[in-house]
Amino acid sequence: MTFEHVYDQYERPLQDLRISIIDKCNFRCSYCMPAEIFGDDYAFLPEDKLLSFSEIERVVRLFTKLGVKKLRLTGGEPLMRKDAHLLIRRLAAIEGIEDIALTTNGVFLVKEAKRLKEAGLQRVNVSLDAITEPIFQKMNGRNVKPKAVLRGIDAAVKAGLDVKVNMVVKKGVNDCEVLNMASYFKDQHITLRFIEFMDVGQTNGWNFAEVVTKQELMEQVSILGELEPVDKDYLGEVASKYRYKGTNVEVGFISSVSDTFCGNCTRARISADGKLYTCLFAEEGHSLVESLRSNATDQEILTTVQGIWNKRFDRYSELRTEESMKKRKKIEMSYIGG
Repeated sequence: MTFEHVYDQYERPLQDLRISIIDKCNFRCSYCMPAEIFGDDYAFLPEDKLLSFSEIERVVRLFTKLGVKKLRLTGGEPLMRKDAHLLIRRLAAIEGIEDIALTTNGVFLVKEAKRLKEAGLQRVNVSLDAITEPIFQKMNGRNVKPKAVLRGIDAAVKAGLDVKVNMVVKKGVNDCEVLNMASYFKDQHITLRFIEFMDVGQTNGWNFAEVVTKQELMEQVSILGELEPVDKDYLGEVASKYRYKGTNVEVGFISSVSDTFCGNCTRARISADGKLYTCLFAEEGHSLVESLRSNATDQEILTTVQGIWNKRFDRYSELRTEESMKKRKKIEMSYIGG
């Protein structure tokens, strides 16, 4: 296979592809899918509007020809998609794909972790925003107890998956949990990554006053031990990584608000219904589904994608202002994937 790397207007290569395989979720986290908006009568995508496994496989095969080598499956909650492990098996067989990861709330890992690993999944990022029961139940909007997620994490570790835990921190909501979470996962030798509350989508009520910055988080975590920086593993890695000095336990900080990383962004996103987005904060996407479901050739689709990426100039986090946030109508994270 011939691989031809493509670059955007800032010479950023396309090498990471995030694919939302379903827009449904069993949680209603306020920063992503607030229950007052996504109620019981909310109209999620019908099954025939979702990309099929064959269509997703074709998309990935095409994107590898443009330089993509890392995949992440997202949602919604991706493990609500029936037989997700069968999709992973198909994707793992594609030449050029070096890494497959999945972002999940962890609840279904007790049942799914072993067969996900056997299918070719390498890594999971598990979302857990608090370890104290009432706080976590309030945040997930479904009264799910943290034990359900912790059991999933244990199952993933036992299955041999590389596990990282993601915690979105909101001031006055769960910032009191920072040390509890850091201490627990340090003892478990699992990497915990703190994520600044981001202004993704239109419904999460984002306010800068609720952002706990990377610097503030680092000051809290340093109580558990001196932190020393760790080099990034690859171009486009979003987390700033540190290690507790004298250990091999890492902690990360994803800071799109206070310390942006747009300059090295190499990620494209595909929504569950087949639209290509070049930024998490995008206002609109480029539909690929018509081409996938017509007689369009691989080369025609490749040419379209290459043209979209070549014109890409997104760097929203670096240019974010109060005025730009008011004017911009951003896509919901639950639709585009995190």
